[in-house]
Amino acid sequence: MLDGSIDENFIHRAGIVQFGSFSWIQMVPETIVVGISNIDRKRDFTYPSKNGLDQTEFPTSGGSSYFIKFLETELQPFVARNFRTTSTSTLIGQSLGGLLATEILFAKPDLFTNYIIVSPSLWWDNEELLNKEPITSIKEKSIYIAVGKEGAVMERLAKELFEKIQNNKEVKTRIYYNFLEDKDHGDALHIPLIKLWNKFLRVRNKCSYFIPIEI
Repeated sequence: MLDGSIDENFIHRAGIVQFGSFSWIQMVPETIVVGISNIDRKRDFTYPSKNGLDQTEFPTSGGSSYFIKFLETELQPFVARNFRTTSTSTLIGQSLGGLLATEILFAKPDLFTNYIIVSPSLWWDNEELLNKEPITSIKEKSIYIAVGKEGAVMERLAKELFEKIQNNKEVKTRIYYNFLEDKDHGDALHIPLIKLWNKFLRVRNKCSYFIPIEI
C-alpha cells in the first residue's frame, strides 16, 4: 500500500481487508497488505510528460520507471521470500495511482495478476498513454476500470481505457467497467473497494497480496 505509513492509509485499508476475510464474511481470501510510506507520489507515479503545464505543476515528476523497477526487483521478491503467498497479486490504483497502474498494465502486464484502476489520471502528457499499444500478457488476469461523477475529461478517459483494452484483450483476460454515478473523486475507490475485491479475489483458503496505490 502506497502512502501506507501508520498515520496515512494503512490502518483503514488493513481494516477493510480484515473485515472482508473474516470466516463469517469471506468476501476476500486471506490477504497480505503491503504498506509503503511514499515520499513523492508525483515523482513515482508519473512517467516524463512533454506537456509544459504538467512539468510546471509537477516539477519532480517522471520517475515511474524507477518505481516500477523497485516493485518488480525489490518489493515483490521481498514479499515472496518472507511471507506465505500464492502467485496471485492485485494492483489497485486511483488517480495518479491509476495512471501508474495503467502504465504497468501496458508495459509489464504480468507484473500483477489483477488490476483495479479507478479514476485514472490519463490526462497526463496530453493523454499520450492511451495512444500506446499494450504488451500482450501471457497470464490470465482480471481488469476492473471505474470512474465516479468526476467531469467530462475523467469520465471520457476511463471509458476510452476500457474500450481500448476490451478491443485488444486476450482470451484469458476478463475486463469490467463501472460508472459510479453516485461517487466522486474522493470516494470512488473507498466505498466500492470490498465489492471489487469480492469480484476478483473470491477464492477460499488461499493467500494473495495486493498493493493499492492511493490518490
